[in-house]
Amino acid sequence: MSWIYLIIAGLFEIGWPLGLKLSQTKANFKIYGISLSVLAMILSGYFLWMAQKEIPIGTAYAVWTGIGAVGTLIIGIIFFGDSSNILRLLSASLIIIGIVGLKLAN
Repeated sequence: MSWIYLIIAGLFEIGWPLGLKLSQTKANFKIYGISLSVLAMILSGYFLWMAQKEIPIGTAYAVWTGIGAVGTLIIGIIFFGDSSNILRLLSASLIIIGIVGLKLAN
């Protein structure tokens, strides 16, 4: 169950930079974007805390930030027109390989 909590925490980790970005897109989204960010931070922290009950802190933190980083990169590419050059995609793939390796080594 701890790994499920960690994945959920990582998904909420994507929510706070997304909320900050949304708060910059339109004036009427400012409060909603910031609210999304705060809520995502709280939920992300809570699920990370739950996951760390059984998963070592270093592993949990690396996976949590990795999911957040790669997820945010993907959101940026799909919805905000961020660059999707081969070096960025290769680098994201290395992060994913690292996450899988940490899971297998646990």
